[in-house]
Amino acid sequence: MADVRKEFRLTGWHVLAGFVAAFGLIIAVNVALAVNAVRTFPGLETRNSYIASQTFDVRRAAQQALGWNISATHDGGLLVLKIVDDNGVPVQAAKMEVILGRPTHQKADRVPQFRWDGTAYVAHEELAKGNWDLWINATAMDGTPFEQRLEMYQP
Repeated sequence: MADVRKEFRLTGWHVLAGFVAAFGLIIAVNVALAVNAVRTFPGLETRNSYIASQTFDVRRAAQQALGWNISATHDGGLLVLKIVDDNGVPVQAAKMEVILGRPTHQKADRVPQFRWDGTAYVAHEELAKGNWDLWINATAMDGTPFEQRLEMYQP
């Protein structure tokens, strides 16, 4: 019996098809990543970073002089935000605004309704699993502004 196998020949068209398929895949993945990056970009932190930098050191020194240490916990639907001074004494702010959200997008951003219970700020919040951020803007009783971002992980 004779061997009737047809021999495969690699031609220019095969090579061209391979290059077009490979580069087409690379371009498609890059476009998909770029579209998702732009769609989920949360925005600017400040309008003019040069102007904001002019007072940064003064604001930081005033904030550090307060001696505040802030921590946040979440358990059983209760979000607890504790502010203590250098001696561990609970601190109540004159004014406080907090935004709770995901670090990667603004779709889940919300403003918790905190109440002061005498030792900490408490709010009822249900959090899905994953990373969360608290953007805190507070004012001390003496008028000193305080800004901080806290990272939380909800298992």
